[in-house]
Amino acid sequence: MRIYHVSPHLPPDQAANALLPAELAAWARARGDDVTLVSHEPAQGRTAQDLPAGRVVRIPKKARAGGISRLLRLDTLKQARLINEELNRSAAQSDLLHLHSNGLIIEVAAAWAKRRGIPYVLTLYGTEIWHYRRRWPIDPFTRAYHGARAVTFYSRKLMERAIELGLTRERLTVVYPTIGAAFAPQDQATRAAWRSELGIAEPRVILNVKRLHELAGQRYLVDAFARLSHQRRDVRLIICGTGPLKEALESQARDAGVADRVTFTGLVSNAEVARFAAVADVFALPSLLEALPTVAVEALASGTPVVSADHPGGLELHDIFGDDVQVVPKTNVDGLTEALARAVDQPRRVTAATLGLVTKQFGQDEVWRQYQALYTP
Repeated sequence: MRIYHVSPHLPPDQAANALLPAELAAWARARGDDVTLVSHEPAQGRTAQDLPAGRVVRIPKKARAGGISRLLRLDTLKQARLINEELNRSAAQSDLLHLHSNGLIIEVAAAWAKRRGIPYVLTLYGTEIWHYRRRWPIDPFTRAYHGARAVTFYSRKLMERAIELGLTRERLTVVYPTIGAAFAPQDQATRAAWRSELGIAEPRVILNVKRLHELAGQRYLVDAFARLSHQRRDVRLIICGTGPLKEALESQARDAGVADRVTFTGLVSNAEVARFAAVADVFALPSLLEALPTVAVEALASGTPVVSADHPGGLELHDIFGDDVQVVPKTNVDGLTEALARAVDQPRRVTAATLGLVTKQFGQDEVWRQYQALYTP
């Protein structure tokens, strides 16, 4: 089968819509399929990298335009032409397109596939639905949505929200993200050794892995950690990721007097995230909005319980995993502090039932089986 993945992001970007296309392409190639991935250049100044999953095509991002060019959307028309030209060159013989997320590259690819009579699957991750507004008279995203052979959602609540918005159609399904094999429970000796190797002296660890952005809610986490630190000094907060709030969060930690016990790691590899997830006593997810937070499931797969805000993703994980995912009201520092205090006062690992559910619903074999079924007419 000749499969062509189109996504606004690919690794080294760490967004969900970068990781899943690469994973699906790797599985398809291992099965013997011919795979091509197309995306933009990496975000945030990162350097493009080769992927073992198949051929990678990078299309430059749309240049910023001003004046009359912006008014007439000449930059958008130029970018659409570039995308169409690349699809004509490399995708004309494809059997299936798999489109990820939204944006001009997705809308153009969907229209191109429709004209060619090539089927496509559309996978949605969150922002496409949370911020959906139909544009009149013609909405390219809505047209792409209804033209797909099937639409998959990263979470059940995301699909429910799409239906509430009137985006009803046949072949809607939830396919959860995959969790890599590196995220697995470790024994106490290994966890202790890894803490030492990672330079963690404190016996208790709170972990957060998200882009440093307003929607990720880390400022509430730093406030909660500062309050917790007034009660005990044997806890370290580790925040993995980068973003526009880096300096503000570092300044907040200094002003709260806890900078010496808060580690901002910056961007780290998935392998290192897996080590942090295994050594942590609790994973904190104070985000304001999430569809299905893969990082929280990675923590659960590593044996680490989660404290989450009551965004849709946190509520859905609580429905699935029960008490191993504690939910508190978003922006509520008091509730977050209390939940984190309980987690470090009485540290524990997740239940065997949770580990089994991770394998059953988020395992690579199960996710690949579901996508294979959607690829088949």
